[in-house]
Amino acid sequence: MKILMYCLNYAPELTGIGKYTTEQAEWLVARGHEVRVIAAPPYYPAWKIGDGYRAWQYRREQIRGVEVWRAPVWIPARQSGLRRLLHLASFALSSLPVLAMQFRWRPDVVFMVEPPLMCAPAGTLLSRCRGSKAWLHIQDYEVDAAFALGLLRQPWLRWLATRCERFLLKRQDRVSSISPAMVALAIKKGVSPSRAILLPNWTVLHDTPAEAAATMRHELGVPEHAVLALYSGNMGAKQGLEHLSAAATLLRDRPDIHFVFCGDGGGRAELQAACAGQARVQFLPLQDVERFQALLAAADIHLLPQRADVTDLVMPSKLTGMLASGRPVVATAAPHSGLAEVVGQCGIVVTPGDNAAFASAIAALADDPARRAALGTVGCRWARQHLERDAVLTRFEQSLRAAHANVRDSASAAVRGGALERWRS
Repeated sequence: MKILMYCLNYAPELTGIGKYTTEQAEWLVARGHEVRVIAAPPYYPAWKIGDGYRAWQYRREQIRGVEVWRAPVWIPARQSGLRRLLHLASFALSSLPVLAMQFRWRPDVVFMVEPPLMCAPAGTLLSRCRGSKAWLHIQDYEVDAAFALGLLRQPWLRWLATRCERFLLKRQDRVSSISPAMVALAIKKGVSPSRAILLPNWTVLHDTPAEAAATMRHELGVPEHAVLALYSGNMGAKQGLEHLSAAATLLRDRPDIHFVFCGDGGGRAELQAACAGQARVQFLPLQDVERFQALLAAADIHLLPQRADVTDLVMPSKLTGMLASGRPVVATAAPHSGLAEVVGQCGIVVTPGDNAAFASAIAALADDPARRAALGTVGCRWARQHLERDAVLTRFEQSLRAAHANVRDSASAAVRGGALERWRS
């Protein structure tokens, strides 16, 4: 099959949506499919164009068998609702000539990734003009999240955005998202249940040697019998980073608990300022794959703060690696949200905004090694059952083939429904 992936983020980005889009494209190429990607130059999560790339340059390159077409993007120096819109619009507009160049290639499937939803109109139009299947994959509900986070506030803009979103969703041959709650929201927004698919973010299960984890702890200066609480991922508006600094402050009299905050993003400087002067708090930049796996294995507890107003609009991609590492998770999530349902099985869930409860949960796990081991085992088992990369992407490939072959929606819906039930069990 010929598959055109139309997305904002792609390799060499190490984290976030770009990581999954890259692995997805390379997996499909290894299976014999022809894949082209339209993406921006790498910039996430530092919000700075990567070395060797230029923001306003069109570029075509081969990355591990995938043909990648780069289109310019504007990167704002400071974040705001308006700047975020202009950032997304810059790529949506600049990528139009590149998208038009795919007309003669005639892809079988146009696979669009949200965010940015702004690219979906042109991608859907191309699919209709060439008789391709239009597939929208939702990593974040960016419209809902923008208003929930206060990045956008104008009621008329919300009215317009939600109606445009609903119009686009109804015109897709397939709509997928990464958690049952997010799939259910797509159906609520007008997607036919027969066209809605669960496509969770996956993990590559590694057996990290104990020596690598011990070496990492030694590098970090964490004593052998101390407890390492780790946050690793993007440091942005959705993450609820204030929980991290508050927990470190509330537990500053616990010499046995060390904190490591790894990542980059617009909120990192503020988090560093809030933790200034705390000897047992360290900050690390993003790590390459090998060191990242060692870092996950070196941790005793994973931290997953999240704002209450976005817990059913996004499913943090960092959760997959946490679960696969066999370590328990302390998360903030609204009750009965998709995130709470998952973490409730393999960690402790507290109400967003309750800094004392977040710190208490960390302390409780720090004091109970047996409980940490039991919860970590459950999480690792759940990841193997639901998030193993080859299993997830094999189901995705089957859905791609079914869509391309015009298999009856009612027949494939039964398969997709089974996937949802397996996730919940």
